[in-house]
Parts: sequence; C-alpha cells; structure tokens
Amino acid sequence: MFSLQDITTITLTLFAIIDIIGALPIIIAIKNRQKHLDSEKATLSAGVLMIVFLFLGEQFLHLFGVDIKSFALAGSIVIFIIGLEMILGIELLKNDPSEKTGSIIPIAFPIIAGSGTLTTIISMRAVYTIPNILTGLLINLLFVYLVLRSSSWIERKLGSSGLSLIRKFFGIVLLSIAIRIFKTNF
Repeated sequence: MFSLQDITTITLTLFAIIDIIGALPIIIAIKNRQKHLDSEKATLSAGVLMIVFLFLGEQFLHLFGVDIKSFALAGSIVIFIIGLEMILGIELLKNDPSEKTGSIIPIAFPIIAGSGTLTTIISMRAVYTIPNILTGLLINLLFVYLVLRSSSWIERKLGSSGLSLIRKFFGIVLLSIAIRIFKTNF
C-alpha cells in the first residue's frame, strides 16, 4: 500500500505546487505588516482544508457532474500555468492579500492551500493511493510549518537571488509533472 517512490513524487509535487519558499516574499510582507504570523494556525487551517478536499473533493465535483479524470486534466493545465508563472516570473493566477487578513487568509488559503494545491490533491487521487497522498501531504505540512516559523532566517540566508533560483527550478519540475498528469488521464 505504501510506496516510497510514490510518496517521494507526491511530496515533491506538493512542495513545488505549494511553493512555500517562492511565497516567502508575500508571507514576510504580511508578517511585517501585521507584526505577527501564527504559523500553527496557518499550517493547521491549510492542512484541514487539504485533507477535507482529499476526501470530499470528489463528491463535491459530482455535484457539478465532473469526474476525477476531467478534473485531473483541468488540474494539469492549472499546474502547467503555475509552472510557467514560476519560470517566467509572471502572475496569471492572482492572489489578493488585503491588509485586514491574518494567518488563515491569505497564508493558509490561498497561498498554501490554493487552487493549484487543491487541484493537485484531487488530481493525485486518479494516480496514487490515499495513504501515500496523506503521507506526502503531512510531510509538506511539516515543512510548511518549519518554513513559516523560520521565514525571517531563511530570507536572510538565501537572499532574493537564491529564492528566485529555487522558484524557477521548481517551475520546471511542475511543468514536467503537469505533462505527466495530462498524459496519464488523457
């Protein structure tokens, strides 16, 4: 039931989609504006949303008459667009962090558990088993929590050029993953 290869692929895919390192400039700006970032609340809220969507997302889709393979194909297109954004440094899927939001909005949703993440999670159900997805998801949530807790330290260590390099690398990985999901479900 558990596959180390699948868990690794899922973990790296979600890591690239969530792109917590690439989101650090937004997270740091929000933290500096609000003088506080509740890492635990943001991580827990995002995790609950992702897990609920993993288990109930399919039923939600059926309300609209959409099957998993169709959603996976649509998800692969969204993932492809996110990869292009990361590589080209453009923003096609807009986030709107307003001044009155906290750790849950916009950090938990849509930065951590945004449309790309939720689309990826439901798309993965067409390819991977739920225990492997949950394991990869929990590994990512642990990493997200650690990054949120140490965001200022990471910013100082990597600098803007280091963050940009990581973002572009994971953009290429996402393009490859999007093509793989598309081929699997076409």
